Amino acid sequence: MSTHAGGLDRVPHTFVAESRELLREMEGALLTLEQSPRDPEAIHSLFRAVHTLKGSAGMFGLDPMVAFAHVLEGVLVEVRRGALEVDDALVELLLTCSDHVAAMVACLDGDDYVQRLETLDARSPELLAQLAGFSPRSAAAAQDLVAAIGDDAQAARWHISVRFAPDVLRHGMDPLSFLRYLRTLGELIGVAVVPDAIPAAAAMDPQACYLGLEIELQTAAGRRALEEAFEYVREGSTLHILGPDPSLDEYAALARLQPEGEDRALESLAACGAASTAQLRAALRRGAAHPAPATTAAGELDMASQPSGSAAPRPGRSAARRAADRHFVRVDAGKLDELIDLVGELLISSAGVSLGARRSGEADLREAAAQLARLVEEVRDRSLALRMVPIGETFSRFHRVVHDLGRTLGKDVELAIGGADTELDKSMVEKLGDPLLHLVRNALDHGIEPAARRIATGKPARGRIRLDAWHESGHIVIEVADDGAGLDTGKILARAQDAGLVEVGQVLSERQIQQLVMEPGFSTADEVTPVSGRGVGMDVVKRNIEALRGTVSIDSIPGAGTRVALRLPLTLAIIEGFLVGVGRSAYVIPLEMVVECLELAAAEREATCARGYLNLRGEVLPLLRLRDVFGIGGHTGRRENIVVVQHGQRRAGFVVDALLGESQTVIKPLGKLFERLAGISGSTILGSGEVALILDIQALVEQAIGAEAARTGVRPPRIEDRQNP
Repeated sequence: MSTHAGGLDRVPHTFVAESRELLREMEGALLTLEQSPRDPEAIHSLFRAVHTLKGSAGMFGLDPMVAFAHVLEGVLVEVRRGALEVDDALVELLLTCSDHVAAMVACLDGDDYVQRLETLDARSPELLAQLAGFSPRSAAAAQDLVAAIGDDAQAARWHISVRFAPDVLRHGMDPLSFLRYLRTLGELIGVAVVPDAIPAAAAMDPQACYLGLEIELQTAAGRRALEEAFEYVREGSTLHILGPDPSLDEYAALARLQPEGEDRALESLAACGAASTAQLRAALRRGAAHPAPATTAAGELDMASQPSGSAAPRPGRSAARRAADRHFVRVDAGKLDELIDLVGELLISSAGVSLGARRSGEADLREAAAQLARLVEEVRDRSLALRMVPIGETFSRFHRVVHDLGRTLGKDVELAIGGADTELDKSMVEKLGDPLLHLVRNALDHGIEPAARRIATGKPARGRIRLDAWHESGHIVIEVADDGAGLDTGKILARAQDAGLVEVGQVLSERQIQQLVMEPGFSTADEVTPVSGRGVGMDVVKRNIEALRGTVSIDSIPGAGTRVALRLPLTLAIIEGFLVGVGRSAYVIPLEMVVECLELAAAEREATCARGYLNLRGEVLPLLRLRDVFGIGGHTGRRENIVVVQHGQRRAGFVVDALLGESQTVIKPLGKLFERLAGISGSTILGSGEVALILDIQALVEQAIGAEAARTGVRPPRIEDRQNP
């Protein structure tokens, strides 16, 4: 097969991105059909995805993709008509075909895509043969298209005459898309537009279609393929197909049927290259008694299986997809990153302007600076919103992981998804793929028991994994939970002692033992398998999440299951900060972690700091004096304050010299020399041009709680676990 890509050096990125969306839609529909084989919406969605992908590939001359997708489409036509039942074997084969097309799409993102695509196409015959075993009729019909692409010498001449229904445009279908699609089937010899149905300007409906087309096409695709090309406009439209190699008498018979009259019809036929006007008129005068041409008109073909609102070939986009394109524009992620960087610099400059205005004492200048600050804040919020995407798309990809891995392990597992509409910064979503993959694989391999064991313990045979997400205190919490056997803390502790991670006889709490599974190289698997046993997994999760300024927590109940919660900041670029002063230094605390601020009375200061905790309305609050933590010398001021912070389920108090108020904080990474400073997660530039350090709240809270436990031998009680909203 040849691949010419329409003469393009590279396939447009928009085609690659849209194809991947269609493949995800196809995969989701197939996984739905595995559970509900007769789901009509899933069948229609699957057919539309393949049909649109075929038409889109045809626009760029990606012949191997067009031919392969055409065979797939033929099988799905049989499924839609009820002639072919959906079973597990067919779903598995179609998923394999989806992977094959995905590999074709992946190879387009490069300069040598033509050679790579043809190399991948070498596997197509094997899959086509398997498809033929399910639907010989569809596979045989698809050979017309394969022959058309592979051997132009067998092509015949066909004539297509179409008068579109007035509602074609309203249904989101572009008449020109049919011409682009026909070019993928062969060579367009000529096209004539018939505008005779256009009314006077005063009576014209701008949303109505008044056009007709006369088309001469050289192709080996066959009548069936040509009819299928116009499948979505049959209702209300009139289609005539002449060929192969139609005679002059057939053209004359067609002219007699056209609503614009014989003379005008002959002019259109001559204009598209069917024959000369003189030849056509001579045939018309002879009045030869040839049979009427093959006709497809409204009501003449079986439309029972036709989904409402389907799209024309794309080119065939669905009406919903075309409508969505009128409201959404694809933007390169790099450009959004540049915009956020510029907004960050704008925030710093705005803070400097506000500071200068306050120092000037000019009322008008202060008012102008305040107005500027409000506008900059709004620009910041709108810019950050541009990078926020629902996490549901990331979650949905794990349906396939659970499906494939469940079959590999011989386990029946379902995936449930909650909080799919929860939004997260796109740059962060892209980095969550590997950690979530490890967690889902662990849940399947280590958590979910085999069906026989589950039944014996009173559980349903089918295991359940749940992916959930929700917002909490300025963070997003992503939870991976399973209803499996839970963590075996005895086994974990024994393996940790063998590996030297824990000293023999050392006493650890249940929670501390559970956290050991995130140590590098740790594994409880008894043997190495393709899925686990190499000690690589949870340590990768912890490392990747901490790189995103997040935390990982594990909660497991033996026999009931395990929950792993990832807590992440909403964005990595700009945050609302609370500025505090310690000596001559300024520090930033993320505002969403600040619970309240208290004044530390001078009379209680010495005793409270020596004790290391505060009785806050009956709650033991561990304290950490930042002056001592960072080794800041000098005398304290006349007043000291306590900032109560909360991270997840824990609270602590930071003793500071001054409360400097809220501040929009642009996060600047620390250099390699300082990136591992204890208690510091980043830096920012203040309006005065000075640098302020951003506190690592998690590390400092743990330090405060650890210091309190060391003094008293008792860990302070934790705040009750928050329930998933």
